[in-house]
Amino acid sequence: HGDIRIPSDFDEIGPIDFLIEAAAEPSVLAGIEGGTEYLIDTNLNGSVNCLNFAKKHKAKFIFLSTSRVYPIERLEAANYREEETRFTWSAEQSILGISQNGVSEALSTQGYRSLYGSTKLASELIAEEYHNMLGLDMVINRCGVITGPYQMGKIDQGVVVLWAARHFWQGKLAYIGYGGTGKQVRDMLHIDDLWRLIDFQLHNFSVVNGKTLNAGGGFASSTSLQELTILCQKYSQNKIEISEVSENRPADLRIYVTDKSLVSALTGWRPQYTPDKIIKEIFEWIKSDQHILKPILA
Repeated sequence: HGDIRIPSDFDEIGPIDFLIEAAAEPSVLAGIEGGTEYLIDTNLNGSVNCLNFAKKHKAKFIFLSTSRVYPIERLEAANYREEETRFTWSAEQSILGISQNGVSEALSTQGYRSLYGSTKLASELIAEEYHNMLGLDMVINRCGVITGPYQMGKIDQGVVVLWAARHFWQGKLAYIGYGGTGKQVRDMLHIDDLWRLIDFQLHNFSVVNGKTLNAGGGFASSTSLQELTILCQKYSQNKIEISEVSENRPADLRIYVTDKSLVSALTGWRPQYTPDKIIKEIFEWIKSDQHILKPILA
C-alpha cells in the first residue's frame, strides 16, 4: 500500500512477477479548470515509477490506459446520423480506424485529446520504449467506460453509477451538450468482463506481449444517455427531472464505441454483460447497501 508518485514507497515491495498499473486521476475534466501538477504527477510520473519498478524486478507490465488517447477532432469529424434515441456512426467513413463497429487501434493519435488523455498516451509511449529498448514485457489496454457495482460515480467519472444513483434517490440530472437531447453514446464495460481479459493476459502473456489493444464493451454494449435513462427508470421505478443544456462541455464526444475486433481475435475474449444486465446489477448493489451509499452517491 503506497503512493505511485513516491519512488521510495516501492522500496519494501518485491520480488514480483506482474505489475498491473491501474492507478490514475481518471477525470477527463481534470486539469482544464484547475492546475495540471496533480494530473501529470499521478498519470505520467506515477506510471514511470511503476515502469521502473517492473523493470527492476523483470516483471511483466499490464497497463490500463484509456480510449481518451484518441483525438477529439478525429472522433467528432466522423460521419454520423441522428436516430430517435441516439447518435450512431454511419457506414460510410473516410477516417481510417472508425467504422460502424467503433474505433479500432488503426485510428491515428495525432491531435489534441484532453490533458487526461495526453498523460495516458505519454505513459503508453514510454512503456513502448521500455518494451522495445529495455526488454520490458508489457501490454497496453485502452479501456472505454468501465462500470459496475462498487464504483463511486461522479459527474466527470463513473457516470453510469451516478445515473443509477440519481434515479434511485430521485435526484436531478442533466443532458449536457449536443443540443441537450441525451443522444450521445458510449459503450460500457463491466468490471468483471475487464477482469476476465486481465486474467487471460496474466496466464497467456506471450499472446499479448508488446500489443496495444482497445478493450471495451463494443457496439452491443453501447447506450445513449436517453437509453440509459430508460433502463434506470425500469429498475428504479422512478422518473426524475432531467434538464437540458445545449452547450457542449470541454473535451466532450458525440460518440465513442470500441471496436474490440483485435483483442477478441488474439484472445477469444468477448464481454458477457449487456447494458440491461449491468444496470440491473448496479441497482441490486445500491439497494443492498443503500444506507452506506446514500451519503456518498445520493
